[in-house]
Amino acid sequence: MSITKEKVLEALKNVDDPDLKKDIVTLGMVKDVIVNEKNVSFTVVLTTPACPMKEMIHKACTNAIIHFVDKEAQVNVTMTADITSRRGDNRPVLPQVKNIVAIASGKGGVGKSTVASNLAVALALQGAKVGLVDADIYGPSMPMMFDVVNERPGLRKVGEQNLLIPVESYGVKLLSIGFFTDTSQAIVWRGPMASKALNQLFKDADWGELDYLLIDLPPGTGDIHLSLVQMAPLTGVIVVSTPQAVALADAQKGVSMFQMPQFNVPILGIVENMAYFTPAELPNNKYYIFGKDGAKNLAEKLQVPLLGEIPLVQSICEAGDVGRPAVLQEGTPQAKAFKDLASSVAQQIAIKNAEKETQQIVA
Repeated sequence: MSITKEKVLEALKNVDDPDLKKDIVTLGMVKDVIVNEKNVSFTVVLTTPACPMKEMIHKACTNAIIHFVDKEAQVNVTMTADITSRRGDNRPVLPQVKNIVAIASGKGGVGKSTVASNLAVALALQGAKVGLVDADIYGPSMPMMFDVVNERPGLRKVGEQNLLIPVESYGVKLLSIGFFTDTSQAIVWRGPMASKALNQLFKDADWGELDYLLIDLPPGTGDIHLSLVQMAPLTGVIVVSTPQAVALADAQKGVSMFQMPQFNVPILGIVENMAYFTPAELPNNKYYIFGKDGAKNLAEKLQVPLLGEIPLVQSICEAGDVGRPAVLQEGTPQAKAFKDLASSVAQQIAIKNAEKETQQIVA
């Protein structure tokens, strides 16, 4: 019996997206089916280039054609990606940005900015268009972490408005209040001034088309967080903690804040930074010097995902100091941890976007 396009699509209905819990044909992920005698080719459009299940889906597609259509079929599957968005709003803020993700922490000193910078670069390395707003108004650190301390955003006149052009480094577009202040001087602003400054980083900037815009928030809870939620349609928030009980208690407060009715922002998950110590000479060893499974237990308690565990490695700190994020250290445990984190984050965003779409259809 000859192979037909209809038989190919029917066979591929047996392949489910493990995250979205539906088959890839129903989800509209199968494109450009071409049949030429025994040769079958088609494209599978994933919801993110960082999909951790890419190889599994590829293999499942090939097996489905051979098993359900023709065991002699020569199958060529092209894997590509079109990052999804849950934005159904018509708000004028960042209209070309698919996903806006806040990165928060209940307290300072947990490595939130380190996680944010490495996550941004990891997503860019996996093919996404990424921007990063340094919204830590009182302690901006991104210019140093990306080695652009001496650079300044450009200006572009659009109509009567002058728009900031973000600085680019390691494939990430950046804006920070640190570009406009003296690095040796403290920033002493009242809440309304800080909120106004943050507003300009969003509304008075030409971000262009982005798959992900990450926002590195100040630690704790306050005016900046409320202003952000009121201003930008957030896809979700990532909460960073360390394993100690005091940090976890503050992380829980951060999660609770974003779940309050006036915020109502989806929690993408928790990241445990400094989860364990790994000596450079013993890269396979893990020493849980700050405690073990603290963030994992908190995530289970709050019923949110544990997105990743980042090791306590001296080179991560050194990388931030010299402005070359640790995720670029190929072949190291820390680079793998940050890349795995990027895949987990992209996965959770795709799931949240699919849930939003389902809710809209039901409504």
